[in-house]
Amino acid sequence: MSMMEKAVSAINEKVGGSFDGSVRFVIEGEGTILLDPQGARVSDDPAEVTLTADQETFEAILDGDLNPTSAFMTGKLSVDGDMAQAMKLAGALS
Repeated sequence: MSMMEKAVSAINEKVGGSFDGSVRFVIEGEGTILLDPQGARVSDDPAEVTLTADQETFEAILDGDLNPTSAFMTGKLSVDGDMAQAMKLAGALS
């Protein structure tokens, strides 16, 4: 299973179709995942907020080893767009 497939699966397990906004995850060097009310999938479609980080940071967040807010505060995760959606997602992933 590729890193992208693992990430999609992990996001769907944690959040699934329960997220009512749209978030784009840009995993540097790997690809882009979209999360919306239909769930997570590999897609480069636009979203309300874009979260960008390297593969190691995303894996740590999805494994529960790194809090998304801490990743943002330390510069490991960048946020572009609707900060309220990002905060709502951080709560769902924690």
